[in-house]
Amino acid sequence: MARRPLPTAEEAVAILSRRRTRPPMRPPPPAGRNLAPLLKALEAKHGQGPAALQTRWKEIVGEPLARRTEPVRIIKGRNGEGGALELRVDGPVASLIQHQVPQITARLDLLLGKGVVTRLRIIQGPLKNPQPPQALKPRRKPPLDAARERQLSDGLSNQPDGPLKDALMKLGRGVLRNEPS
Repeated sequence: MARRPLPTAEEAVAILSRRRTRPPMRPPPPAGRNLAPLLKALEAKHGQGPAALQTRWKEIVGEPLARRTEPVRIIKGRNGEGGALELRVDGPVASLIQHQVPQITARLDLLLGKGVVTRLRIIQGPLKNPQPPQALKPRRKPPLDAARERQLSDGLSNQPDGPLKDALMKLGRGVLRNEPS
């Protein structure tokens, strides 16, 4: 069998110009475009779940408990009954949460709607997103040393005794405590 000779460059261009090629495949549409209406319908039917709670958790339980707890999920009740909010709790805070269940469920009713959450399910364990404890601040600043207190009272000695002098002394103490020595 004789081998067929390869076409020259000019013949190859002529052959390729006569042939039709397939158009390139179109990329698929973005998934978000098709999922957005579905997700909106599901959210309208079932609610946002714990995502809505996590953003407003500090308002619901307060700052100290929000640092030691986090909502995990909402478990739907059977036969249209109210569901349970599953909470992950750090250590001994569980007893505090148990005592505040009525207040927490009342606040959840305001946020999610009446009867969506009727009970709490507490799980003790480490938090997924622990918040660092806030630095402890001293409640009171130390009193002024005797020399500065004396200097302040000498400066106000010409004022008559009364509420104005007391207010000026208090203001002076506050200013002098914040001043570097």
